[in-house]
Amino acid sequence: MSHVTEPLAPTENEWLGARQAVWVFLAFALAYFLSALVRAVTATLSPVLSAELALTASDLGLLAGGYFFGFALTQLPLGVWLDRHGPRRVILAFLGVAVLGCAAFAMATSFAGLLAARVLTGMGVSACLMAPLTGYRRWLPPATQMRANSWMLMTGSLGMVASTLPVQWLMPVLGWRGLFWGLAALVLVSMLGLAAMVPAWRKAADAPASVSPPVGYRDIWRHPYFRQMLPIGFFNYGGMVAVQTLWAGPWMVKVAGYTPAQSALGLFGINLCMLMAFWLWGVVNPHLARRGPRAERLIAWGLPSSFLMLGSIIWLGAGAGWPLWAAFCVCSTFVSLSQPAVALALPAQAAGRALSAYNLVIFAGVFSVQWVIGLLIDAFGRIGWNTLDSFRGAIGVFGLCCLWAYALFLRGYRLQSASARG
Repeated sequence: MSHVTEPLAPTENEWLGARQAVWVFLAFALAYFLSALVRAVTATLSPVLSAELALTASDLGLLAGGYFFGFALTQLPLGVWLDRHGPRRVILAFLGVAVLGCAAFAMATSFAGLLAARVLTGMGVSACLMAPLTGYRRWLPPATQMRANSWMLMTGSLGMVASTLPVQWLMPVLGWRGLFWGLAALVLVSMLGLAAMVPAWRKAADAPASVSPPVGYRDIWRHPYFRQMLPIGFFNYGGMVAVQTLWAGPWMVKVAGYTPAQSALGLFGINLCMLMAFWLWGVVNPHLARRGPRAERLIAWGLPSSFLMLGSIIWLGAGAGWPLWAAFCVCSTFVSLSQPAVALALPAQAAGRALSAYNLVIFAGVFSVQWVIGLLIDAFGRIGWNTLDSFRGAIGVFGLCCLWAYALFLRGYRLQSASARG
């Protein structure tokens, strides 16, 4: 395992010039913006879809989670393809599938059709973050990588902002079917930008096998650092996305008494706060990469603040509106540092596989948390709990899982710190 713990840095002659790096970033950012918009739009559309198709809470959770199920299905082959064929070829092929998924959603007439379309769309956009992060691992110096990674997440938050009030405003004009036809067209536009801006993948840049033996998925899954980050990736990171993209909306409507329009405004506020949080991470990350504490230390000290916010939400119940959900999501962004940290802990030529393996963990967590929260809400309702207590109970179970995951991470972090000192 020694070859895994001693990552091989890319050479400076692979790094992009400033102007080219900006254009590459913008091309990838548009695609990721659209993928995040498609991901989060179910929270805004949940009242309409529930009314039109008589969806239960578990149906709604499964529909939103279907996107992440499709996302998770592709992650392991995606990593291999990214390392072998490069970001441009892979993301263009995948986005073609996303166009088909958006079109299928627009034409669906049943819950089964909507679910199948969501799975297909999730598969299609599953390269929209992994492709740029794989490219940045080779094309940008380490400090800039951290900034680019955070600002990619910022563009995702911008997409989630666009999925709230703008979608609410467009609904009377386009309807939800017309909205998805428009998204299919915009994905096609993003494909043109990627084809024009993203550089080709140079296989010659790979390290010779004599210098760095190949790293497979078995090596990645066994790597101590990767395993240390697994629990918080699944529950804390996945749970943050599950709340942001789905359950904050139904909580505001069914627990806090918001109207659908007020819920869309609340989601707008949550996602705007997330956008600002990731922008700030992008500003400070280069400094942290050069002089500041390591990512795992920041996670260890910062992530507990999210538990305080979640506890406050459960305690206040109907009094917990969008500001507290925004505070929970913002405090949870400490865990986003785990993603670039995992990539930097492994060799550059295995970046696609390392990132995709970790992304599989995150989005398996998103799918599981979204669906199980819905199942718990329905289950608590069947045993006689009212809506408020059903939501509180489901979020409470989620919070306990997050605490357990953090305890496992903290144990690994302390063992790692003790080993480094000794």
